Amino acid sequence: MHNLKLYFLIATLQVRLMRILAVEDDEVLGEAICQRFTKMGQGIDLVTSGDVANSLLKRHEYDLILLDLNLPNLNGEQILKKLRARSSNTPVLILTARAQVEHRIELLDLGADDYLTKPFDFGELEARCRALLRRNQGLGKDIISYGNLDFDRKSCTVTIAKELIDLKQREFRLLEIFLTHQGKVLNKDELLDHLYSFDDSPSPNAIETYVARLRKKLVNSSVDIKTLRGLGYLLAECNE
Repeated sequence: MHNLKLYFLIATLQVRLMRILAVEDDEVLGEAICQRFTKMGQGIDLVTSGDVANSLLKRHEYDLILLDLNLPNLNGEQILKKLRARSSNTPVLILTARAQVEHRIELLDLGADDYLTKPFDFGELEARCRALLRRNQGLGKDIISYGNLDFDRKSCTVTIAKELIDLKQREFRLLEIFLTHQGKVLNKDELLDHLYSFDDSPSPNAIETYVARLRKKLVNSSVDIKTLRGLGYLLAECNE
């Protein structure tokens, strides 16, 4: 089902900005990974075939790739080689059952950013993903400060002037997107792509709803989400 949907999307959609791609031929493990990240509010897509993953990566840019090695049609090493040959810098976390040091060295030399040996703890998987995303976005720690707002990715908390505010899951992830794209105008399609996976079918009006809710939560902060008519949204300090 996933593969058929993705073949259709590859043929019909323009380049989209998604969060995470999981490439795992064990459907039980793959679904468990997706459920874990979806509950965290992350947009994640799952493919179980190497050739589908490679085709998808030729046309779409992801923020992070979770890559199994033993895949049908095209293995993980081949996908990684092709990805780096296209000069893609997307972080790749290898999920492998191979524990030999020599093999890990080979994977890192091929262009992998990190690896995790199966079976693994989901808490460690999440921590390694956070670290790779921080590194790729030029952030040294989990806490992002902007004006009088502090955003903590690890504890999933947000404070304004040291006071904790209550954000729903989508509101939290929407704020994360704005904070990690400071100075960039984001249109509705880009925000939808970051918040949802291919299997979701949200309306563009959903973004207006979430932006409105988030604005209310940020009313006492020194930052605001500005609407640039016909262009999109921009997070900025109130005096800008």
